[in-house]
Amino acid sequence: MSDLSQEEWETQLENDDNSFILDVRTPEEVEEGYIPGATNIDIYLGQEFLNELEKLDKTKNYYVYCRSGNRSGQACAIMNSIGIENAYNLEGGFMNWEGEVAE
Repeated sequence: MSDLSQEEWETQLENDDNSFILDVRTPEEVEEGYIPGATNIDIYLGQEFLNELEKLDKTKNYYVYCRSGNRSGQACAIMNSIGIENAYNLEGGFMNWEGEVAE
């Protein structure tokens, strides 16, 4: 797992043809806006969250974020534990995100 600064995350993402953006926030948080192209799987779903992660393509590079960076850090660790090697945590999360936002 790698913690990337906002700038590193955005730059790396732009140059990555094998990227997948994962938003691990709650549906209520997602309603306030999200990073374009993100797929939402709520980390608070517990076993259901794990089940959804298992369905993901393990060869992709995952760019993971939550509101502040804590839950997405946990999500990256879980992803690593099930064989997803490339999971990048957005430091500071969505509340510090200065890139494009979709609503």
